Amino acid sequence: QVQLVESGGGLAQPGGSLSLSCAASGFTFSRYAMSWARQAPGNGLEWVSGIYSDNSDTHYADSVKGRFTISRDNAKDTVYLHMYNLKPEDTALYYCTRGFGLDQADYWGQGTQVTVSS
Repeated sequence: QVQLVESGGGLAQPGGSLSLSCAASGFTFSRYAMSWARQAPGNGLEWVSGIYSDNSDTHYADSVKGRFTISRDNAKDTVYLHMYNLKPEDTALYYCTRGFGLDQADYWGQGTQVTVSS
């Protein structure tokens, strides 16, 4: 069965960095686009970033552009989200999803919490 397992969340100070990982299993990872989404307390889901199956292109929400970097290692069936210059408004539960964009997300991980606070 398809499984997506996120890791790497935690507490960071404003201006700090964190890196998230998502280990995929149960499907041919290299054939699918992957995305990250997040949900802050009291807010709806926000798509954060996506990467195509062959690493050919990446896209970012305006709120994170220039601060976050998505990457993937198809040999390790893993997608990453490297977050820099974190802001308190980045505090959210971060999800790894299969597909590009919220409307194409057919599988979700359990989420990993990121808290940005001094």
